[in-house]
Order: sequence, then C-alpha cells, then structure tokens
Amino acid sequence: MKKIILVCLGLLVFSCKSNDIQEQKENIKAKWINNAFDAIESGDYPKIKSISWWNENWEGTQLRLDSSVEATETYKNRIDNDLYDSELVFENNKLIPRTDGIYQGAFPDFGGQENFVSDEKIVEFEDLVGKEIAYAYFSNNWIGGVFFPTDDFEIIHNNGKTPFVRLMARSDFSEDGADETYTMQKIIDGDFDTELNAWFVKASNLGYPILAEFGTEMNGEWFPWNGKYAGAGTTTEYGDSNFPDGPERFRDAYKHIIDIANANNANNITWFFHVDVHNLPDVSWNDFTNYYPGDEYIDWLGFSAYGPMTGNDEMEYFSDMLATVYPKLTQLAPTKPIAVLEFGVSEF
Repeated sequence: MKKIILVCLGLLVFSCKSNDIQEQKENIKAKWINNAFDAIESGDYPKIKSISWWNENWEGTQLRLDSSVEATETYKNRIDNDLYDSELVFENNKLIPRTDGIYQGAFPDFGGQENFVSDEKIVEFEDLVGKEIAYAYFSNNWIGGVFFPTDDFEIIHNNGKTPFVRLMARSDFSEDGADETYTMQKIIDGDFDTELNAWFVKASNLGYPILAEFGTEMNGEWFPWNGKYAGAGTTTEYGDSNFPDGPERFRDAYKHIIDIANANNANNITWFFHVDVHNLPDVSWNDFTNYYPGDEYIDWLGFSAYGPMTGNDEMEYFSDMLATVYPKLTQLAPTKPIAVLEFGVSEF
C-alpha cells in the first residue's frame, strides 16, 4: 500500500510538473507581451510616446502575433485601450508626442527584405489586432543604388497611415561585415550626394509628413554601418582624437544626410535615432551614446527590444530591458520623446 501511495504521489508530482512545463510553453509569449504592456503603462517611463510590434517570422522565429491564439488575444486585449492612439499629431510637419497617449504603429510583415509594401498586409495586421495603426514601418534598401520608394510611400499614405522609412545603406543583405559600397566615409565625403539630393527633393514634394531613420540599430555589429567597420575604437584616424572613430563616422554620416534633407527643404521629415538595447560588440567605444548626432538633428529617440528568439535563448523580459535602456536615453537627450520602435518575442 505504501509503495502504491508513493508511486501515485510520484505520478501526481510528475503530472503537475508536466502541466507546468506545458503551460509555460504555451503561454510564455503571452506572458512576455503582458510584461511589456505592464511596463509601458506603469507610469515609470513617461517619455515613451510610441510603440510598434515587429510582425514578421524572421529566420525561423515566430514573431508574428498570430503564432498562437494566446499571443493574438493578449496583444489584442492590451492594445484595446484608449491610451494607444491610431492618429499622429504633427506640428510644422514634425511629429509631436501626445500628452495623453501613446502612438501605435507596426511593421506589418512587409517581407524579409522589409520592402514588399502592400495594402493587404496593413489591413491584415489591423484586422488581427482589432485596431488601426498610426504608421507603417518599411525599409528603403540601397541595393542597386540610392532610390526614392515612391510607390511604397503612396500605398501607405493612401491607406491613411503615415509612412515610416528606414534608410538602409547596404548593397546586399549580408550581415556581420562591412559594406564596401556604402561606407560611412564615402557618405561623409559626398560620394552619394547627387542621389541623396534627388531623394530629398522628392521627399519634400510629397505633400505630407513622413517619419525616417538612418542606420537602424547602429550599435549592433549585424549591420554594416556599425562602428566596428568604420574604425571601431581607434581615435587617431578621423575627427576628434578624443572620440572613437567608428561611432564618430556614423554620427557625421547621419548629420550629412540630414543636412542634405534640410538643404532641399525636406522639412516634412521627423528624424529618429534608433538603437538596440544591447551593444554588440559589448565594449565601451560601441555604446550607443557615442553615435548620437545631436539634439539639433534628431527629433525622437527609439530602441529595439526583443525577447528570446529560440528555445535555447535565455529569457529576457521587456521590463528588464526597458529599465536599463530608458535612463541612458533620457540622459542622452532629456528633451526628446522615446519610441519603442521594435519589440517582439518568438513563440515556443
């Protein structure tokens, strides 16, 4: 009898543990999403004035919100809050933060190259979450040349959304290496000024405001504009001898681009400075604060924050990342609003 009772107890414990593990697997994404919204709504981070989910299953991940019923319903329930606004407010063609709300945008799965913009994807995402988005995020990849994505802008604008374009200085989709065509030094030296002037003349003639950023997640070595490929931590090959050359070249390239925009009266652009919450390589010269072009150039700060991408990744909740990055951003530019430009987590 004693042996039978012990066996039963053992089976019960095993069953409970199995149920706990199964529940954790099924609900971890929903739990992560709830954690993110709890942090954003806590009142501890008042400068956060915009959020956008990255809705794409990137390289085997399941970042899309329809990866599970739990994930979909959790996001849908949390975004169904008057705090999250689907209409942007502009002043002199510049996006300004709302005092009483947070904008909701998204990357609504415009494909792995981030530039297959379509009406269908916008509508699909809005139907999925049960709410309209204020802006749609897409990439302007300079593969084959620096070109103005007229059709992409028009599709998004004609859907009643504001286009948010990422200027991506890359000649292919290789990662973890330099791009020999679009180096930061070549941008600084004016090698692409003719193309950039044409880009911003067209931007100024759009007739409506747009959002833009150059050098997404510049503190991550996965992109070719990371300082690792432009001098890294050396201080004697470029500019200020007290400043790391890699970040300084990026900073000056970004300033050069905005100077060209301003020279062509492209005053309808709100400029974002978009960092990753993690510096990689994790060395002092690569801290994202070293890349900042300055308050006179940048309108908004923003960051990317992702939970685990695979089942082997260590769990990192949004709240922990936010608690780390927020103080550094507010110290870097105390007067600037902050956007959660990318957030997401895979399904396990």
